[in-house]
Amino acid sequence: MTRRSLRAHTARLTLADADAARRTARQLIRTGTDAAAVGVGMALLIRLGEPEDVPCLKALGMLRGLADSAIAALDPLDRQAAALFVIRSRDRSEQLTPLTDAIASGDAEATRSALVSLPDESQAMWLARRIAEAADLYGLLRSWPQDAELLALTGRLLHRMADQLDSRAAVLDYLPARAVYEALVRHADRLPPTPVHRSLLLSVALDLHSGPAVLLNWRPGRRRALLDALDRLLPAAAPEPVPADRQADWFRRTRHLPFARTDAGDPPRWELAVVHESADSSAVETRILIDGIPLVPALFGKGRANPPEYLLDNGRLRAAAEPREVQLCEAYCTEGCCGALYVTIRRDGDEVVWDGWRGAVGTPPPAYRFDAAAYDAELERAERDHSWCWPARRTARLITAGLRERPELLRRWDLAATWVGTDWHEPHTTVLWLAFSPRDGAEGPDGTPLRLHFEWRLPDDDGLQPKDRAAAALERIARSDPKGFAHLQRGSSELAESLGYSRPQN
Repeated sequence: MTRRSLRAHTARLTLADADAARRTARQLIRTGTDAAAVGVGMALLIRLGEPEDVPCLKALGMLRGLADSAIAALDPLDRQAAALFVIRSRDRSEQLTPLTDAIASGDAEATRSALVSLPDESQAMWLARRIAEAADLYGLLRSWPQDAELLALTGRLLHRMADQLDSRAAVLDYLPARAVYEALVRHADRLPPTPVHRSLLLSVALDLHSGPAVLLNWRPGRRRALLDALDRLLPAAAPEPVPADRQADWFRRTRHLPFARTDAGDPPRWELAVVHESADSSAVETRILIDGIPLVPALFGKGRANPPEYLLDNGRLRAAAEPREVQLCEAYCTEGCCGALYVTIRRDGDEVVWDGWRGAVGTPPPAYRFDAAAYDAELERAERDHSWCWPARRTARLITAGLRERPELLRRWDLAATWVGTDWHEPHTTVLWLAFSPRDGAEGPDGTPLRLHFEWRLPDDDGLQPKDRAAAALERIARSDPKGFAHLQRGSSELAESLGYSRPQN
């Protein structure tokens, strides 16, 4: 039996006498002579551990194979110790070693110095919650409340914790989250008014408006007060930034989003917020809020909501008398692995109904009913609002629309567009993926159709406007076979060689 299954079986045991089980667990972890015995003891302490067990759990967590159980048992007892074990066991690059050494020394000033020295990159920030817990970020903010470097690092950590790229947002499991948000906003005027800092604060505002941070147990009106404070602090966006200043362009396009209100000042019954995460990211999601609550984090929490090209450009959220099932979110690892969130949308008289939920985590949500006129008005507003869309993404959308209107463009070359968007690592490059299938339907030895996959990249540094760049791309496809200028990436080696191409990379 694996350690994971051992823990799972132990977690399901019915314990008639918790005190006796706790005594047994302590005996096992202190005197057990094999991994199974110690593992059972630690699994029991995950459920029954008390503060007096912390020293023993910390010692056992240093042994090979026991760190995960020690972390699970320590989490409710000593978050800082658990976080240190997580960092040390997962920091393969050792970028966080100076920080963990400083924390272990017990020197708060050394910890603060190591913390603010962390590089602003995903490899260092991916354990954001555990970094904040291990370093006692909240305690450091109490000791240095006006430290600009510490405040900037706090904003970076909170924004990373609110990222729902690959799983439940870590900010929901960070116990001091509300107090840390409060401290950041209270002293945010200490941050130098640089483009980097204003973009960071705007990102935090987006998280507080429509991200997972909304789900924290806020006191009535408190989250709105934090947003109002950030609104007053952030400058009005400049009219038009220099084209090369992508961060300024993102700020200009996004500045209004987290602070919009209805005439009454209250959030609308249903709201769509299309959020472009940052100037240097391709992450865009269609955040759906019902009564101010972001739907996907509340009901699913395994990835970002689907992008506007999927939900808005194709009219999937429009309501008709005929019910339509719509995928709102797919798990970051694909639906086949961890599922997806679906809802059925239908028009019922003067109301729009969302029900027939499928894939929600936990208790199935109720049916939601919206005033049809208000629903349609909000949907039309969101469909018209392209402020989230930067030039390369706009180029991709225009090319997609052109290919949809003129399917013969690719069909004459025996091609089909399998994906049109922007490069994840180079968001200011439009990318087309085109699949070629021979007309004779040739198949490989295993019976699968032979195909070749081509990539065509269009950087946005050519001086053209998106509509002109898209028109030029469509015209080039009309004039000449894309297989002659797009780059062959993968597919059948036999087919490639028969057509005179070099062997694909695959």
